[in-house]
Amino acid sequence: MSARSHDRGLHAVARVRGVREHDSRIGLQLALAERRTREARVVELTDRLAAAPAALEGSPAAMMALRLGIAHLGDTIRTARDDAAAQALVSDDALARWQADKSRLSAVEQLLERRAARRRTAIAKAEAKELDDIASARWARGEALA
Repeated sequence: MSARSHDRGLHAVARVRGVREHDSRIGLQLALAERRTREARVVELTDRLAAAPAALEGSPAAMMALRLGIAHLGDTIRTARDDAAAQALVSDDALARWQADKSRLSAVEQLLERRAARRRTAIAKAEAKELDDIASARWARGEALA
């Protein structure tokens, strides 16, 4: 009998948990990629703000346009930071979900391995007993002939 036939139900559980772990790992990778994208956007906008001129020589209208542009950029940075913070929460949640799924899969795999090891030990004991019985029978025959 194969190990699969002994633990058919447990192997089914392992397959389901393996799929869940795989799906949550992909979700984590997507969440981390989105997090990096949003954090890069914050850095890009912050760099643009730092590169903006502090003051503009010229007409009051040009100075007002610069101030409005910088104010709009500031609002955009705040929104981007909020988006990045929200995405950080999503990616942290995805990490926790993946870790839980991985832990559950590992538990089932360890249980399968322990059961297989017990079966191997039982088979080895049975073989040793059979060999001992054969050796005893041979010894007994040898004593009877002598």
